[in-house]
Amino acid sequence: MNARSEVSILRLYMLRAMYAFMAIGLSIYKLPAIFNPPANLSTMGSVVLSVLAGLALLAGVGIHRPLKMLPLLFFEFLWKAVWVLAFALPQWSAGQLAPDAQEVLINNLLGIVLIPLVMPWGYVFNHYLKASGDPWSKQTTPSIPEQPSSSPSQLPM
Repeated sequence: MNARSEVSILRLYMLRAMYAFMAIGLSIYKLPAIFNPPANLSTMGSVVLSVLAGLALLAGVGIHRPLKMLPLLFFEFLWKAVWVLAFALPQWSAGQLAPDAQEVLINNLLGIVLIPLVMPWGYVFNHYLKASGDPWSKQTTPSIPEQPSSSPSQLPM
């Protein structure tokens, strides 16, 4: 079955919109700091900006190849969910969530809601969960011993 018949055109456009949302949002809010970094940018801050720049560029590829770039959306969903569950919610429930973290929490919750809505779950199930995995080593085919041929010239007379 071909991927185009598995995923509707509407779903492909929804995926493209999600990739565009990611690429444009990151380009507007994060990429300017790469070209004009703040003086007090920490090493970890520069690493985060570089990772986000890579995500923005890959999201641009996702606009053209939405199904091939689904792992990017998996990654985006998972890192946001981990941050919310492991860091934001414990601080929020203790009343200690900083104002800048509140903004990050809202942005991450937006992604946590939108990504599952655009995800083609049937395609994901068929191609990532149900399909057999790639081999772990080079596959060899068993060699079949050659059978002696019985050509007319070899037959006893």
